Amino acid sequence: MIPRIATAPIEHALKAQAAVAIIGPRQVGKTTLARAIADSHSGALYLDLEAREDREKLIEPVLFLRQYETNLVVLDEIHRVPELFSSLRGIIDQGRRTGYATGRFLILGSASIDLLRQSGES
Repeated sequence: MIPRIATAPIEHALKAQAAVAIIGPRQVGKTTLARAIADSHSGALYLDLEAREDREKLIEPVLFLRQYETNLVVLDEIHRVPELFSSLRGIIDQGRRTGYATGRFLILGSASIDLLRQSGES
């Protein structure tokens, strides 16, 4: 893989925030970058929300993601499941109360006003 200058700032942000977003147009390397970051985190989970199987895992997002509260979870194509943002907000708030305040979620999606608004809430 081509070394990406964005890797260090994203890793830094994950150490300071519960959720970090990589947002941009299609086919610019967001997924490649996120997978490389996930590979450097032991036990990281990658979910491609364009895949029906991965979306189905999140039918009960709080129950499913509870298993990964100590791991980085990558949610690719999150704009496909916009209702997930409300669950993430609760999961992040709960994590802050129980000592899992940073490095929880790396979310990826194509830039849109709605996605930016929802991710800002979470």
